[in-house]
Amino acid sequence: MNITVVGCGRWGSFIAWYLDKINHKVTLYGRENSVHMSKLISDGKNEFIELTNTLKLSTNPECIIKSDIIVISINSQGLQSLMEELKSLNLKDKIIVLCMKGIEISTGRRLSQIVKENLDDSNSVAVWLGPGHVQEFYRGIPNCMVIDSENTLVKEKLVNQFSSELIRFYYGQDLIGNEIGAAAKNVIGIAAGMLDGLKLSTLKGALMSRGTREIARLITAMGGNELSAYGLCHLGDYEATVFSEFSHNRKYGEMFVQGVKYEKLAEGHYTVKALLKLEKNYDVELPICNAVYDILYNNKNSKDVLNNLFTRSLKKEF
Repeated sequence: MNITVVGCGRWGSFIAWYLDKINHKVTLYGRENSVHMSKLISDGKNEFIELTNTLKLSTNPECIIKSDIIVISINSQGLQSLMEELKSLNLKDKIIVLCMKGIEISTGRRLSQIVKENLDDSNSVAVWLGPGHVQEFYRGIPNCMVIDSENTLVKEKLVNQFSSELIRFYYGQDLIGNEIGAAAKNVIGIAAGMLDGLKLSTLKGALMSRGTREIARLITAMGGNELSAYGLCHLGDYEATVFSEFSHNRKYGEMFVQGVKYEKLAEGHYTVKALLKLEKNYDVELPICNAVYDILYNNKNSKDVLNNLFTRSLKKEF
């Protein structure tokens, strides 16, 4: 299949490498002024992967027009801006695959909603979510992920075309639940990192139990299936987010409570703002999200906030 991957950072470059590896015709697109793209063009590799000769690189958006499938992997808060750029390309009859996790802060919109509201109705939207780290995939360590879409035929096509021994795809059954669960797990990851930084890692079991239930309630209130919180998009991604050395969100939380600046992207830092907007809109309590927000944005003492969070469960577990 003719595919363009938009976004040349850690995940974008890996996705392009992976789809090329399983014999699709792939172009990796990045802006001319992108530091990531400049490095790939000059070195043919970055800190995570080495590109093959069959994978094309382009800074010309014409490659997007010529593709059947457009995979997008960028900072979630920049998606609306990208959609405004893509409008000028007058895209039609494309499959847009979002391999990214987040919720728009200003509106609380899910990422698939942003795409649908900005592009022609002839285009289909899908999401590619679930656990896994570039460093492990590149070393040949397999994992399972999810593809979901409101268009059943598109979902089946992508699962069939993208599956391999390295990534085993499941069919998603709940777009709302999968998107919210995937975004929210990054906030749980930050909370886990804070526990690590405070030498309270033994509380991660309680965090995972309560975090899953908290997000399940939100998914239900938004019209999704609460069981999605227990699938690969959320609970199934905890090992990679709550425990892994490669998790940006976990590392960010750990370094934050230690007073050390973390330079890499941690989507949960932004997502927690959006989740509090959803909490208000849907009248659902999100105590873990509130605790993370208070520590990150209200300068509250991390140890006090987390102690209060876990002692509030003395009355009942759920």
